[in-house]
Amino acid sequence: MKENVRYTLMVAGMVIAWSVYYAVSKIVVGLTGSALLAGFLLRTAAFVFLTLQLLLDQSFSRLFHQGKAVLILVTIGVFGFLLDLFANLGYAHGSLSTGTALLKTDVLMVNLATVILYHKKLYLSDWVGTAVMLAGVLLVLGVDFRTMEFRPTDLYFLLSALCVSVNAFIIKAAQEKYHEDADMISYYNNAVVLLLFGTSAGLTGAFRDFSWQVSPSFWWLVALGGLAQTGIYFFYYRNLKHFEVWLVKLYLLLMPVLSCFIGVFFLHEELTIEKMLGILVVLAGAAVILQRGRINSHKEK
Repeated sequence: MKENVRYTLMVAGMVIAWSVYYAVSKIVVGLTGSALLAGFLLRTAAFVFLTLQLLLDQSFSRLFHQGKAVLILVTIGVFGFLLDLFANLGYAHGSLSTGTALLKTDVLMVNLATVILYHKKLYLSDWVGTAVMLAGVLLVLGVDFRTMEFRPTDLYFLLSALCVSVNAFIIKAAQEKYHEDADMISYYNNAVVLLLFGTSAGLTGAFRDFSWQVSPSFWWLVALGGLAQTGIYFFYYRNLKHFEVWLVKLYLLLMPVLSCFIGVFFLHEELTIEKMLGILVVLAGAAVILQRGRINSHKEK
């Protein structure tokens, strides 16, 4: 019972951290005018928090004794950067509604990989629950299929979703094959992404174009984003170790629901009837997934 409560809290922490990061990142990108600079600042703040965490745990020295695992740790960071880069390129040249819908295909990609590549069994109820949750998420996000247009640049969104999916399985492999813990993976991931964001921001002139005379509240916001990013690393990687990848991805579909309420209470966004309906649909799909054991109990005997 205590174990179930623990992992329920771990999933809740993951959803909350990701929702807060999404909201803060959106604001910081708007204030800086550059997704690359915003990414660099938020990852820098996360770098500080992650360093403090390792120092307090007295495990900082382990960073320099990773052996052959360094390659897979760096690979995780590269994919972490690419998923952001491709999404930003898609939004720069494509439509918001199309991008929002295509980025959610990572859930379907992970489900298919779980069945085809890893030979894990997913029941019909799992697919139904996934479809229902996806439909609810698209309602919450306000995706309008009537005005949706597909362009060649929308492939960037699919590439981003693919990077997200591949990275989740690479993280799982790092934990199972190399026995890497979440903290080591987090630190290397963040360091690589920070380096790539900083290099990209420098090459595009983002540092030069930004006015650094900002109010203290801006830096508090960046710190909050860095703390949320640290929370994502902490909860997401530990959940990946405990749960199947496809199940963690489904739990993350609860993030837009929480983000919706954050937008209403803190960003003055409107809670429409469509969004409320979407929230109910997402929760209905989640209920199907959570009851998979009871629904398919006769098949497991």
